[in-house]
Amino acid sequence: MVNAILGKKLGMTQVYNDQGRVIAVSVIQAGPCVITQTRTDEKDGYSALQLGFEDVQENRLTKPVAGQFAKTKVAPKRYLREIRVEPDSALEVGQEVKADLFAAGDTVIVTGISKGKGFAGAVKRWHFHGGDMTHGSMIHRKPQSGGATDAARTFKGVKRPGRMGGKRVSTRGLKVIRADAERNLLLIRGSVPGANGGLVLIKKTGKGE
Repeated sequence: MVNAILGKKLGMTQVYNDQGRVIAVSVIQAGPCVITQTRTDEKDGYSALQLGFEDVQENRLTKPVAGQFAKTKVAPKRYLREIRVEPDSALEVGQEVKADLFAAGDTVIVTGISKGKGFAGAVKRWHFHGGDMTHGSMIHRKPQSGGATDAARTFKGVKRPGRMGGKRVSTRGLKVIRADAERNLLLIRGSVPGANGGLVLIKKTGKGE
């Protein structure tokens, strides 16, 4: 069976739990998604399916992608992502995957693209302590020593200023607080990667994952 769905981060809000405590939750529009392709062990060497999310005009697609939708007779979708499934999954092209896949209490992994921060210094990017602000320091927020003095190069992995954010990030161990199947909404405790309106992948996990 399918254990993941594509969605869009709508923002954050607060809800009350059964004990009357306020919980910060992320609101995600989870689906509806459509299966646009299937992969099988016999033909492709692995079992998976391709999910399509959010309708889009056909003239905004490349010709190869538009041809794929025309062949399968599925309405064009803006986002396409492939997820693994069990080999014996009886899933067909055209089937819908909705938010009723999840229930309150489920543990999920949410994957998205983190917010891009642009070029950042070492203090902001790596949380360096920084130098003294007084007594003629003149260092302040500079990265200071780079380590080796005779290698004439910067070693790989050294924490230096550079591009911050804008990377694929997964947050594990999140709990589903509410699942509204009618409106395809999920309320997930805590924050999830990405900005509002960003694409996320929500995957149900088992124990120990």
